[in-house]
Amino acid sequence: MDAPTGTIVAVVGPGADDVLASVDALGGVSALALRGSEPAIASHRIAAAGTPWVVHDADPLEHVAAAWIELFEERSTLGALEAEIGDALARFARGDALMPDYYLVLEPDDAPEIWRHWWCGALGHRAPRRVVPVKGEGTAGRMLRALPSSRPWPDPASWLPGLSMQIPDRVGLRDREFDRRE
Repeated sequence: MDAPTGTIVAVVGPGADDVLASVDALGGVSALALRGSEPAIASHRIAAAGTPWVVHDADPLEHVAAAWIELFEERSTLGALEAEIGDALARFARGDALMPDYYLVLEPDDAPEIWRHWWCGALGHRAPRRVVPVKGEGTAGRMLRALPSSRPWPDPASWLPGLSMQIPDRVGLRDREFDRRE
């Protein structure tokens, strides 16, 4: 599969359908409703879009996020999280999953606390400017124009295996304390 040429934006949270509908009218944007699709099919459709912007609602880390949350809510086991991480890494390695350039997290303050810890902590810690909280009403075009530039995501293989040690409401704190000591 060819690598995508546009900027890929995953929209997550309540109202994702509305955002997709509003960006679909913009020139140079492909809006793809892919939630629930097989990851390989979603990745193929994203890569084939051929527009400067590809906005979709399929999260390649959806199952990892759910397993991480279930682990810390004591509804699942470490083994389940490790299995989901292994599956995600295998999909990335085969090209059956694509990490979006950005996540637009809609109404993060309305999300359950542990989900905020996932989006803004465990995931956002890896590339803070790539996870963009979106509060309130705003035009989709304005959201896309306001995306900050930053370094790309680190390779998921470099950080997903350590995810089980990223504790909600503590993720990133040790690193910040370390940075202050230097």
